[in-house]
Amino acid sequence: MPVPMLKGGRYLLLAALLTLSGATAAQLLPPLGRGLGEVTQGVDRLGDSVGATVSDTAAGLGGIVDRLARTRLDRLGALVRQNPQALEFDARGDPAVKGELIALDAPAPALAAAAAEGFTIVEQGEIEGLGIGSATLRAPNGVSLAKAEKQLARLIPGATIQSNPIYQPSGVAAKGSGRPVAVAASGPGATIGLIDGGVAQHPALPGNIVQRGFAQGSPFPGDHGTAIASILVGQGAVRGVSPQSRLLAADIYGRDPRGGNALAIARALGWLAGSGAAVINISLAGPPNPLLARAVAATDKRGVLMVAAVGNDGAAAPPAFPASYPQVIAVTGIDERGRALIEAGWATHLDFSAPGADLIAAKAAGGVGKVRGTSFAAPFVAGRLARLSAGGMLSRARAVALLSGEAAKGGSARLYGRGIVCGPCATR
Repeated sequence: MPVPMLKGGRYLLLAALLTLSGATAAQLLPPLGRGLGEVTQGVDRLGDSVGATVSDTAAGLGGIVDRLARTRLDRLGALVRQNPQALEFDARGDPAVKGELIALDAPAPALAAAAAEGFTIVEQGEIEGLGIGSATLRAPNGVSLAKAEKQLARLIPGATIQSNPIYQPSGVAAKGSGRPVAVAASGPGATIGLIDGGVAQHPALPGNIVQRGFAQGSPFPGDHGTAIASILVGQGAVRGVSPQSRLLAADIYGRDPRGGNALAIARALGWLAGSGAAVINISLAGPPNPLLARAVAATDKRGVLMVAAVGNDGAAAPPAFPASYPQVIAVTGIDERGRALIEAGWATHLDFSAPGADLIAAKAAGGVGKVRGTSFAAPFVAGRLARLSAGGMLSRARAVALLSGEAAKGGSARLYGRGIVCGPCATR
């Protein structure tokens, strides 16, 4: 996987991608205004015929990477335009909760001074289960988020001030049918945490699932969360990686256009860490954020493994978080023929790859459907870690070592990490 890169690094990755042939069309997220976790029909902005039109040249692959980058910007712009009362761009150009700033390490007198200058203290306290103190403030009316962040930083010197950005799912429904290859024989598994959209009642999910909402209108069943849950613990029509595991599902989207924000993820991590999760699957991607970074570090200190997808915005996109945090096991996707997904994003490190295409997963409305994206690779790794953790909690180093020992070698570490987990697996 590439290190943080400018143009030179990007074209090194393109050179590696020249080994791939017959690239399939990239399936991208639609603008999600009714509740960001509700993944409906994927918007394939690159067209269904990309695989037929891309030649095995650097120019052809470079064109796809550039179009993925443009599509990402178009999608983020549409997301904000469709939710003007809920979202706006922050100082870094990322969609964030409108007018909302999070302050870390802010003393009470400084917060009072900020309130005197027109900021509203929405809430103040600790993230349950993690012991992280934070204050959420609303900017004065008519002041942009970028300007308000600068003002608040001047009013509370020494505090860490940033917006509350939005994180999006890393996969969508795809066309066609999935391969009928089963996962390994069932065995005991430790408790798995899931941070995503809500999980629907489904015949493939008859096991022990507990849900908790961290957004308005949650838990609300969505396709993305339901699909991930089925790959983790599914039984019957979708055979999950660790079907005997208990699943704790944190819905951070609900029906809230502000859903999927950093504060919701931090709270979900706290709940899961305090409720016995041995491993947490996070098939979401977005920008770096100080609160999220602290929440990830605090969760890691509690001995909980975290697995995250690297996103689907291509090599020219910014690195994906939380996958890029050093405490997180970062996962990318491969297709049925073992080729790295051309739309896969990247993180500042890459640990493993796993099936991310040609898969069957449960749908919120019932039945099953084909899915594609790095979102669906992450639960293969998380589920396998739950199986390995059945006898007791594993450190990140030990977990990575165990998976490295059983992973198949896939090629360049930049594209496949330490190897392919569950390469011949599918979900039925």
